[in-house]
Amino acid sequence: MAADVNRVRGIRPAASTLAARALAASIAAAALVLAASAHASSSGGVQSPSATLAGGSEYGASRASAVVDPVVTSLSVPSTSLAGRPPRVTLRLDEPHVATVDVTVAVHDLTTRRATLVVQLGWIRTGRSITVLWPRGATLPVGSYHVSVSAHDHASHSLARTAHSSGVATLTVLAPTPAPTPSAPSPPPSAPEPGVPTPAQTLAAGAVFPVAGAHSFGGPENRYGAPRAGHIHEGQDVLTTEGTPVVAPLAGTISWTSYQASGAGYYAVEHSALGLDFMFAHCAAGSLAVSAGQAVVPGSPICQAGQTGDATTPHLHFEIWVGGWQAPGGHSIDPLAYLEAWEHGS
Repeated sequence: MAADVNRVRGIRPAASTLAARALAASIAAAALVLAASAHASSSGGVQSPSATLAGGSEYGASRASAVVDPVVTSLSVPSTSLAGRPPRVTLRLDEPHVATVDVTVAVHDLTTRRATLVVQLGWIRTGRSITVLWPRGATLPVGSYHVSVSAHDHASHSLARTAHSSGVATLTVLAPTPAPTPSAPSPPPSAPEPGVPTPAQTLAAGAVFPVAGAHSFGGPENRYGAPRAGHIHEGQDVLTTEGTPVVAPLAGTISWTSYQASGAGYYAVEHSALGLDFMFAHCAAGSLAVSAGQAVVPGSPICQAGQTGDATTPHLHFEIWVGGWQAPGGHSIDPLAYLEAWEHGS
């Protein structure tokens, strides 16, 4: 009996082991089932699409395909132009796979906010630069304007406007600058009257220029005959610096020296050997080097250039008289031809 018991006890451990193994296998199978279930739950329970949707849509949220619109790739408008005919404007439009677009160009006045010009260009080819043909007689007055382009394709897609391609440009129309009025040319020196020595004859007698230094003849207001208050200018001004020597042009005799505060200032008059009288005015104070009755030769000092009397700048006021200075029947003549001949020695 004891031996049988021992025999039975020797068998039970083997059965127990088999049961344990069966239980472990059952647990492992259950774990596999739970793991598969957990994996399915972690995907959200929604099956992802079998293919990626176009346009970046995902998870069934569809979007229409992107629409391509015409775009202005070039718009050339000058920033300014003159009033009158509109300036030259060129433009170019592009749209992929589209051959032509319908284009309109308008010019809007920024003050009134109204269209001043509208040009229907019609269907033009894309990818090409074109020049706007303004209507005959079209003009733009002075002002500020926007030149704008509008367009649509055959599918009625309108012009795409972006910060870099707005299809709008600003134009400022300016008034034309008036052409400067040309100053009237100085009248040519009058020809010497009959019986009066010519410039060439005075040169033959040894005449010299009366200002011994740098000088100019000034402008129209310095010419013989220029208007003055209540009279005309009876001499030619020779502009020079203060103190420039003034000399006798020809041999002769000093007939007069004096001072006139409201006119000639310090002055001298010479009666030349050829019969012409010369008057030298606006001499510097204290510079008169001659007196009445004194004989002079060409180049003899008379005075120094100044601005005494009615003068605003240093110069010699030089007069030539025929028939005597301020004498009855005497009269002044234009001295410029003589001065120019003496200046150049011919």
